Amino acid sequence: MASIYDSEKDEQRRVMYRGFVSEVFIPYMDLTEEWYYRTFFDSGELGFGVSAVPLVPLKDCPKNAVFMDAYFTLGDGTPARTSNAFCIFQKHAGDITEVRPESSLVVRMVSAVGNYDYIVDWEFKQTGIIRVTVGMTGLLEVKGSVYTHKEQIHEEVYGTILAENTIGVNHDHFLIFNLDLDVDGEANSLIKTNLKTSRVNKDISMRRSYWRAESEAAKTESDARIRLGSGATMVSVVNPNKKTKIGNNVGYKLVPGSVAGTLLSDDDYAQIRGAFTKYNVWVTPYNETEKWAGGLYTDRSHGDDSLASWTKRDREIENKDIVLWYTLGFHHVPCQEDFPIMPTLTESFELRPSNFFEHNPTLYTKQEMGIKIHAGSTFSVQ
Repeated sequence: MASIYDSEKDEQRRVMYRGFVSEVFIPYMDLTEEWYYRTFFDSGELGFGVSAVPLVPLKDCPKNAVFMDAYFTLGDGTPARTSNAFCIFQKHAGDITEVRPESSLVVRMVSAVGNYDYIVDWEFKQTGIIRVTVGMTGLLEVKGSVYTHKEQIHEEVYGTILAENTIGVNHDHFLIFNLDLDVDGEANSLIKTNLKTSRVNKDISMRRSYWRAESEAAKTESDARIRLGSGATMVSVVNPNKKTKIGNNVGYKLVPGSVAGTLLSDDDYAQIRGAFTKYNVWVTPYNETEKWAGGLYTDRSHGDDSLASWTKRDREIENKDIVLWYTLGFHHVPCQEDFPIMPTLTESFELRPSNFFEHNPTLYTKQEMGIKIHAGSTFSVQ
């Protein structure tokens, strides 16, 4: 649970009850007999958390990090532990943000699923921003080939020649996050804000156009399915029952990084199972059983128990305890620098306060931070 201490109100204000990687979907684009079925679900089929690796002090995490073990259940029901599965540390970014050095709290884990390592950082900033960063590295899945030079290729090879007799196959990485936001309380609403161009009458101004923001609350699950990428749609979660002193609803807005969505057709069997990648944003009413976007038994799934199927009920989501689902995507066209070991590819998104505070919260923030902090407007992570 993440909450932030508001020094002006002298209270701890909740932001997020729970946030985690719900599923990782990796469909490969090779149609040959040996490859077409390679459409992996790293959480449901392999276990994203179970694949967490012990972090090494001073190598995976800085000197000031503290470490936590992870406990989980094996397939046969017996308990197990991963030592040093998480590290928590204070980060001094060295960035110029305000007149003070920026300092934040980072919670890190690394999951080694098959041939890829995923580095997941949850960064909690003194400004109230939550930044989630995913770094991806590891070994490419490659296939043997008769070709030794690009000029020899006159057919579809579904990828890039990386070395003699070696093809790196095109594929996607989609990480969908379950973000159970409780912005200043459990009753929240999703607000869609569209930026629209308006023409100006020459009698009013020398300008001929401007854009204005038009906002509406999503009432049901179908209203909340959103494809991002145009730059004209913004998404926020507000508490319609709480307002600032000047009348704005308190809220947090989603700030996506590079937006990538699926390019597969709806009737492709891989896409039927991974239909949650069709939209970047989904919202559902809170349901304890709906944690895994690919379904509870993903390895047996036919797409009938997934986020996409749950939302067909079109349940009401306005002014309710809701869950925001966000898909972070990579389209990976391999290049020679990715072989044999891939340099880390990084993407991120942010949850930023939007009228949550009366003003910039860093005006009264002390620089010292820890896992639990009660000075200024700083995060408490439990």
